[in-house]
Amino acid sequence: MDLDDSAQVGGFFALRTTPPAGAAHRPLSLLYAGEGGPLAARVDRVAARLGAPERRVGASVAHLGLAARLWSTALGPAALHGRFPDLTPATLHWDGALTSPDDLWWSGTATRPAGVEELRAAVQETHLVPLHAAFARDGRISERLLWGNAGSALAGAERELVRWARAHGRPDAAERATLLVRGLFDHPDLARTVRGPARRRTSCCLYYRCPSGGLCGDCVFDHAPRTGLEARPPAP
Repeated sequence: MDLDDSAQVGGFFALRTTPPAGAAHRPLSLLYAGEGGPLAARVDRVAARLGAPERRVGASVAHLGLAARLWSTALGPAALHGRFPDLTPATLHWDGALTSPDDLWWSGTATRPAGVEELRAAVQETHLVPLHAAFARDGRISERLLWGNAGSALAGAERELVRWARAHGRPDAAERATLLVRGLFDHPDLARTVRGPARRRTSCCLYYRCPSGGLCGDCVFDHAPRTGLEARPPAP
């Protein structure tokens, strides 16, 4: 499968098929099986870079980035080609010291048809469920926050993909992405993570707590909680 056009959507959609020189990628299957060292190092690195006041803030931001990569690398080809790479944990390799597109490389060759249930099985069930368990082993972080991140990452991938597809004369891909994402959100673990047409979060990723942090574009809050102001009312 030619993944070059997916990479043009943005860095989160890019997926290498060979590892960068000198990298230390490990199959995600090892992380899911309990190899926690690379994940702990990634969380510590993100927390230090952000000056996070507590480690779980770094964990949330690290998780959000990886969830966005997992959704994007599957949804991009699914919308553009009608098929997507079979991103099994044994063939998808990750180096937490790197950022996209160098953080992931895929050693597989098989593809899957672009259907809601196929994407749900390939990303949500095969990756996000064990990934959440890995983050829970690493430190204290709520399941609601992790699924909120997953929903936010999925909605963000859809927005970027639809914007790119419409700008490049691919209304078919934009429509396919919207239909796929709508179906993916029709699941108990994701359905309550966003609300309204703008798919605004119902939980917070905690980024606002960093010294230089602010509110994300889909944040549940109008103002950072430390101001004492209320969250915005539910979106229509």
